[in-house]
Amino acid sequence: MLMKRSGHGAAVSVPDTAASVRPAPPAPARTATTTRPETAPTHTPEVRHAVALLSLLFGQYDPRDFDVRFWDGSLWASPEGRPRFTLILTHAGALRRMFANRDEGRLGECFVAGDFDIEGDLEAAFRLADHLMTRHFTWRDRLALRRLLNHLPDADRSGGATFATASLRGHTHSRARDRSAVTYHYDFSNDFFRLFLDRAMVYSCAYFASPDEDIDTAQARKLDYLCRKLRLRPGERLLDIGCGWGGLIVHAARAWGATATGITLSEAQASVAAERIREAGLESRCRVEVRDYRDLPADGRYDKIVSVGMVEHVGATRLGDFCAHAWQALRPGGVFLLHGIGTSRPDLAHRGPFAQQYVFPDSELVSIATTLAAAEAAGFEVRDVESLREHYALTLRRWQERLQARWAEASALAGEAACRVWRLFMAGAAYRFRINDYNLYQTLLAKPRHGTSGLPLTRADWYRG
Repeated sequence: MLMKRSGHGAAVSVPDTAASVRPAPPAPARTATTTRPETAPTHTPEVRHAVALLSLLFGQYDPRDFDVRFWDGSLWASPEGRPRFTLILTHAGALRRMFANRDEGRLGECFVAGDFDIEGDLEAAFRLADHLMTRHFTWRDRLALRRLLNHLPDADRSGGATFATASLRGHTHSRARDRSAVTYHYDFSNDFFRLFLDRAMVYSCAYFASPDEDIDTAQARKLDYLCRKLRLRPGERLLDIGCGWGGLIVHAARAWGATATGITLSEAQASVAAERIREAGLESRCRVEVRDYRDLPADGRYDKIVSVGMVEHVGATRLGDFCAHAWQALRPGGVFLLHGIGTSRPDLAHRGPFAQQYVFPDSELVSIATTLAAAEAAGFEVRDVESLREHYALTLRRWQERLQARWAEASALAGEAACRVWRLFMAGAAYRFRINDYNLYQTLLAKPRHGTSGLPLTRADWYRG
């Protein structure tokens, strides 16, 4: 912990910051996510204490590529004058709320509540957060920080924006608890997700041909790429474990002639998927069920199985069980395509306290080695592993852009706090993919028949069309 709150300590020497804090230039029109005050700057004692605190916190951060705008409109400018983002403190007690403890979850809560905002490149701000979370402070630094914090007001923010956190009961990854975790996130609001996802509402990594491609084109390419990797044939029985809003099963039935079944734990997703199946006239070859993967039939009825962005909810202790159920549901000679996020950093396995509380409760990320070991233990042969790490960073940026473009509509629909939760989560995830803390793997697993995989010698057919 960086420091604990206590009563006001002894007076601390605060340097004269008149030269380092200057009046802000005229501010642009307020955007949907900006909470910049427009009052005239005044070099109050609180601002001077805040600058001293920030100087101590960020003294080892190089280069300092950001500005800080205080609640009175004054600006602590970056030395080079080319900020990637501006940290906006919306009230005099913001820093005390943010840094009473050195805790990632607390910073996220303060962002959601509006104690501070980021104007500009929010993804770039996560490098600064990493610096603060990992920096070593001496006992003298900690004492100085505590005293400076105690010179800032402990503001009452009970009226700030709030978002209900997950409250789950029972054993982790039990059937009931898994359903509650999935419902918390995916049943939030179909209309909200429609605002930033593509037309097919595919809530997973897209597949881009170029960095400037639009999300609809990239997601359509991803659906086709999955079907090519599965080498799907007309009439084959396809199972999609964690089918979301049905984008893949509808595509597989309509474009590839498959008989497709999707399962999900989300009633809201199943409702949309069923509606899309009806609209496409595919009821005879496509259906969706609300079903746990542990209830899959063990009769090898499916020719091909795919799971996209669902394995993160399974949990490390259940991964072997998950692979075993897929094995039992797949016919000999079939293949299972597993698409999911992984990490080789144990400290990121649970994505951090903010994501656990506000976004994906009980989610777990494992290394690709762990996934492959579980698959092989179930009997699968590993035929191909492909990393799409850069593609997920691009996907998340597209989602952020679309959410920003429809911010007012999203706020009216779901509330300002919800929009801030998703904005922060998506920017943070994009940052993790960019710096290789997270990866996205597509793993093709085969269930050989008498040692024969039935697969061609090359992957050439994956890249046709």
